[in-house]
Amino acid sequence: MAERKPIISFRNFSFQYRAQKRPTLTDIDLEIYPGERVLIAGPSGSGKSTLAGCINGLNPFSNPGACTGTLTVDGVDAPHSSLFELSAHVGTVLQDPDGQFIGLTVGEDIAFALENSCTPQDEMHAITRHAAELVGIENHLGYAPHELSGGQKQRVSLAGVMVDQVRILLFDEPLANLDPATGKQAIELIDEIQKKTDTTVLIIEHRLEDVLWRNVDRIVLVNDGTILADLRPDELLSGSLLAENGIREPLYVTALRYAGVDITPDKHPAHVDCLVLDDTDTQKLRDWFTARPRPAAQPEREPLLEVKGLSFGYQKGQQTLRDVSFSIGKGEMVSIVGRNGAGKSTLSKLICGFETPDAGEIFLNGKPLAEENIRRRAQHIGYVMQNPNQMISKTMIYDEVALGLQRSGLTEEQIREKVEATLRVCGLYPFRNWPISALSFGQKKRVTIASVLVLDPELILLDEPTAGQDFRHYTDIMEFLRGLNARGVTVVMITHDMHLMLEYTRRALVFCDGRLIADRTAAAVLCDPALVEQAALKETSLYTLANRCGIAPAQEFVERFIEQDREVREGGR
Repeated sequence: MAERKPIISFRNFSFQYRAQKRPTLTDIDLEIYPGERVLIAGPSGSGKSTLAGCINGLNPFSNPGACTGTLTVDGVDAPHSSLFELSAHVGTVLQDPDGQFIGLTVGEDIAFALENSCTPQDEMHAITRHAAELVGIENHLGYAPHELSGGQKQRVSLAGVMVDQVRILLFDEPLANLDPATGKQAIELIDEIQKKTDTTVLIIEHRLEDVLWRNVDRIVLVNDGTILADLRPDELLSGSLLAENGIREPLYVTALRYAGVDITPDKHPAHVDCLVLDDTDTQKLRDWFTARPRPAAQPEREPLLEVKGLSFGYQKGQQTLRDVSFSIGKGEMVSIVGRNGAGKSTLSKLICGFETPDAGEIFLNGKPLAEENIRRRAQHIGYVMQNPNQMISKTMIYDEVALGLQRSGLTEEQIREKVEATLRVCGLYPFRNWPISALSFGQKKRVTIASVLVLDPELILLDEPTAGQDFRHYTDIMEFLRGLNARGVTVVMITHDMHLMLEYTRRALVFCDGRLIADRTAAAVLCDPALVEQAALKETSLYTLANRCGIAPAQEFVERFIEQDREVREGGR
């Protein structure tokens, strides 16, 4: 039998950006074979995106830098090739599909590469149609990009790179902006495409459990610009390398560890449905469950925010929110969840006064907010957007945080005291004289939280507080928000992250098609398959594990796990 040749081969490869003092990648030796599916995982700043950029030619052709060693991609000497030449071999689907749209319609967008290579019209139509059918978007060819959901946009991006009949598909954080159910579908779609076309698939993602919904052949773990492990998923999950490098292992694996189950590759821990547990393992889980105390009941709280009969539509005759009513108590921490377009962000705009309701009322501390303008509401309600760059207007950190106090009647000295105290709470005091441009995405997020917090709001509303954060930065931000909550600030979060909802908020408001369809504990929501499906959420693997082991009620198993996980986290801080 002829020896298989790798389709991607790094030999003693290093890469240093022109603007950096030291290499981002060092001594990379890695071979990927045709038809393989490889997950590249690593914390933020580990070098995984740089590795991908070297494969598709962004490094060094778009981001200048120096390479040493060799890199061959589908027979091409990548560092000495060109972006155009490599694009015929590697198709890249970006984290933000909006950044990849060129055409005015779906059809135009998919056909873009074919137009560039002067493909005859008839042939172009046939190839475009075929690519659209491959990804299941053939009924939307006449749609404009803004008419599509996040998941549909991603399908279009994928079809756009499929028309070139590339042999390598590279996905850069494909799950970052998708609701849980759409994320699951995205992984299924990647799986399906790979089976139909036998392309080589590389996925860069730190949400390990979500990617492992479908099989991958290997996980390459990257940190500090080097490869720490290149193992089958079952082998990597059996060790401690993931936790040591700030990557969260699947929740069911952590639950098994808490119960004292020894995790080995032959137990197939890569997927909850394939787990091989013997009677002893199952008994250990049951014993752990019965030994754990029940979580304490939550105290009754005085209402802070009350929403009654709220309805709103951006256009006449179209309702984005319909007859929504709920109450949030002082000092609560609550999640708002549901698919993209369910009305979650619209609700926050109505609470902040950016939009005016068509019907219904909103009360804060028993007073109607209808008479309060945006500025007056902002003294009580802080709003933190998903993308910090859309909130920042100053060059320096100190100035950005001080901005909201400028016309408050305080003296310069009082403003300085307040700003510095807030920067200390947010862990930003050492950077107070830095320009914002020097900060990471997560640090910018903290600046936006600080600029809201300095006004002493009673309620903070956050839209996707952890989007795009790896596990360590995610934990930092969430523990920081929990600390604020412990000081008495009420925290409400709009999120697609089911882990976040489970771990940090005891209560979840579930939206679907503009209606509030459930108001329950987070564990109760994720243990209700019908509700999960209706709201495009994703069942927790802890629920699956509890059912497999005959532990009932599964909801209590999930709640006890969360309680222990919180204790472990606090003990490790």
